[in-house]
This record gives sequence, structure tokens and C-alpha cells, in this order.
Amino acid sequence: MLKQTPLNAAHRAAGAKMVDFGGWDMPLHYGSQLEEHHKVRRDAGMFDVSHMQVLDLMGEGARTFLRQMMANNVDKLTLPGKALYSCMLNEQGGVIDDLIIYFMRENWFRIVVNAGTAEKDLAWMETQREKLAPQLALTPRRDLAMIAVQGPNARTRFWAAMPGSKDISEHLRPFQAAEMGTMLIARTGYTGEDGFEVMVPVKAAPFLWQALLEQGVAPIGLGARDTLRLEAGMNLYGQDMDEGVSPLESGLAWTVDLASPRDFIGKQSLTSKAVNRQLMGLLLLDKGVLRSHQKVITAEGEGEITSGGFSPTLNQSIALARLPMTVAAGDRVQVEIRGKLLNAQAVRYPFVRNGKRLVA
Repeated sequence: MLKQTPLNAAHRAAGAKMVDFGGWDMPLHYGSQLEEHHKVRRDAGMFDVSHMQVLDLMGEGARTFLRQMMANNVDKLTLPGKALYSCMLNEQGGVIDDLIIYFMRENWFRIVVNAGTAEKDLAWMETQREKLAPQLALTPRRDLAMIAVQGPNARTRFWAAMPGSKDISEHLRPFQAAEMGTMLIARTGYTGEDGFEVMVPVKAAPFLWQALLEQGVAPIGLGARDTLRLEAGMNLYGQDMDEGVSPLESGLAWTVDLASPRDFIGKQSLTSKAVNRQLMGLLLLDKGVLRSHQKVITAEGEGEITSGGFSPTLNQSIALARLPMTVAAGDRVQVEIRGKLLNAQAVRYPFVRNGKRLVA
């Protein structure tokens, strides 16, 4: 039986098309994926992301443990509420998962991991905790739901829906969070637009959802979430990176701290292997649609599309592709689609941020 979020009844009441998403019963769209995409880019939309797993790591030595576990450096987290995006690697330097860490207190860090990898992540972290820091407690928080409110008007509409929240969250900068009672309001997201990701007790989630609806925030499904994140050049675990791929070949070098003397799981492998591939953007110049696993032919050798689709904002097919390191932005390449070679151009992503086209 599929798992359900606390908002499942609300999705069905809104006429959502429900699908199996990693064992969860989730909304794909509420009628028009295209309209939902544009709603987020132009106004405000909300996503049920309660399927993602919240973990609380608590106890003395939590920071020391995370220094060893994460490719990014948690020593960057000095102010309560500050967030950090990082990969968690295996010994071979492959990506077990990408996640966000929130610094709550010196003995309390909150971690949000992907839904599809939650069980694997928890098992890995527990194994390492038992070896490195048995005094710590790692607690899954299924008593919390998550709602993401995204778009140029997202913050304003959230403040209208939640009286008192503006004073607490107005001055948050990107990747900062603040507590409001039992709620955590984080200025983070997965769309390339401004907004909040809000963690709220399960019982309160339907009330927050309804309050946002009353302020004109549209419910958005998984379909638009994927086109939005692709336009924003944001990686999807299982497609753009996984346990067999280094973050250095996945456009995630900026999340890996190799400069400090700090050691972490996977560091030795990263520093001992040559980086031969890179993640780049593609714009399709011919008619067609770019999809994952399509072969890319370049003058420097072959590559492969990791994520692809139609961009509603650009009205053009786009993709992320793992290509030889010598391919440069502006180079023409060809993509094999149904036995035909179609022309494309390599570009630096993101394609769209804050509603603006960023590629020529």
C-alpha cells in the first residue's frame, strides 16, 4: 500500500492526478502542469513535500560527526537557523544522497533527505554513528510535514496566511531559517524562485495548506516541480548523480570542501581520481524533446543526458548532460533521438532563475 502524506485528502479533493512516487501517493498535477509551472514563475505556488524525511541529530559532538559525514563543511554553520546544502558520500566518492543541514543549536542539527533514499540514508548514518559517535541520537521526524511555497509573491502570500510570520521571517536571507513556535520557516526551495520551505506539525499541515489556498497560492504537482528544478539547473538524485558518480562530475564541486584539512568519508577517493566529465546544459536547436539517457555526440567524445524535458519558460527543450571535460559552452553537439541525430548547443546552466532567462 502506498504511503500517504497528511495532505493526501486535500490533493484528492482538489482533483489531483495521483501517482506512485517512490512508494508515496503523490499529486502529479491538478489539471494543467503547464499552468502550474507558470504560476510558480509568475506568482506563487505550493508543493506538498512531506514525503521527504526530516532527521534530528542531537547530542554532544554532533558537529564533529557531521564534519566526517558530509562533503561540505558544517563549520560554515555558525548562526542558529543557517542551512547548508551538501552531498553525503560513500568511500568511493559516490553520492549516497544530497541533503540540507540546518544548524539549530550546537547539540542539535536538523537534516532533510530525499524521500526515495530515506531508508538507505538512515541506515548508513546509523552505521556510522554507532562507529564514530554512539552518544548521539538520530531521530526520524514523521510527526512533521513540509510545505514549500515558491514564486515571486510566495513570501507575501505566506505572511498573509500566517499572521505574525512576517516579523520572524522577513529578514531571512537565502539558506536561513527561523523557528515560529513548533514551525520552522526556511528560505530555501527547489524551483529557482524565492519562497519558503516550511516544516510544521502533521496535525497543522491541512490548516496551513487551506490558509495558503485562501490567499491565492495554487497547489502544484510533481510534474511542474520537475520542469521548474530543471530550468533552475538543480540536480535530481538518481538521475544527475547517484552512488556511482562523483559530485565533481555532477556540477556539485561547489558543495565539496577540499580546501580545509578536514577529512570526510569519500575525500581520499575524490582527491585521487581524475575528473574526466562535467555536467553541462543543452539547448535543443531542432524539433524534438530531450530525455534522460539519450546519447550525446561531441567532437570530444560521447556523453549522456541525465535530465531532459521541455522548458515552458523558454518554450524549448533543455537538458542536463554529463559530457567530456573539454566541451565548452557554445559548442554544437548532436543528440541521438529515435535513430536521428538532432542538433543542440552546450550551455552553462541554470537556464532560468527568478523568472528570467539566463541562456542565449
